[in-house]
Amino acid sequence: MAKYGYLFLTKNLSTKDEDLAWMKAFGCDNIIEEEGAQEKYRPQWRRMLTRLGKGDVIVVSKLSNALRGIRELGVFLDLCREYRVRLVSIHDRIDTGGELFPETGVNDVIDTISRLSSEATSVRRSEQGLKSSRKVRPNVKRGLRQYRDKTIISMYNAGHSIDDIWEASGYASRASVFRVLNRNGIQLNRGPHHGPLGKRKKRDE
Repeated sequence: MAKYGYLFLTKNLSTKDEDLAWMKAFGCDNIIEEEGAQEKYRPQWRRMLTRLGKGDVIVVSKLSNALRGIRELGVFLDLCREYRVRLVSIHDRIDTGGELFPETGVNDVIDTISRLSSEATSVRRSEQGLKSSRKVRPNVKRGLRQYRDKTIISMYNAGHSIDDIWEASGYASRASVFRVLNRNGIQLNRGPHHGPLGKRKKRDE
């Protein structure tokens, strides 16, 4: 079991040292710091998700510093459920393992989720103008692709519709979702699609 800490270094983050100390005291053996200039792609976060194993733990400062909105939250929670990942959010005082923050109730969690989109938007706006001049490196692109593939597979296995998966994936067409599933040997079981996809027939056939 690995314990990952994730710090997204927004220019408004005033608790970096405090959060870093908290994560170390909690036993995080891998603490990742993401620069604010990477707000759009968050390659370190996505790369971390591709390394997750069953029973791992993720510690974040706040949900809104790790996720860009409700849609990403839903996909992320599906991933956590499938891999039985424990999530700890320090300042939201949430622990899905049920050990920390016993005073946090259901209403507190709902309130945190309801504020996620607005808080994430504030983070996004605060980082505008801090775009990195560096191009995304090939290995980072591979990490992003692996994360997207993992998300599609996780959502499909969890029973989500193709349209929901397509929307969350960011691909331009539904066919791209099927290509990912087919490439990874996933047996299709939605609507008219069953088993592996065959070669596309030409229109005149």
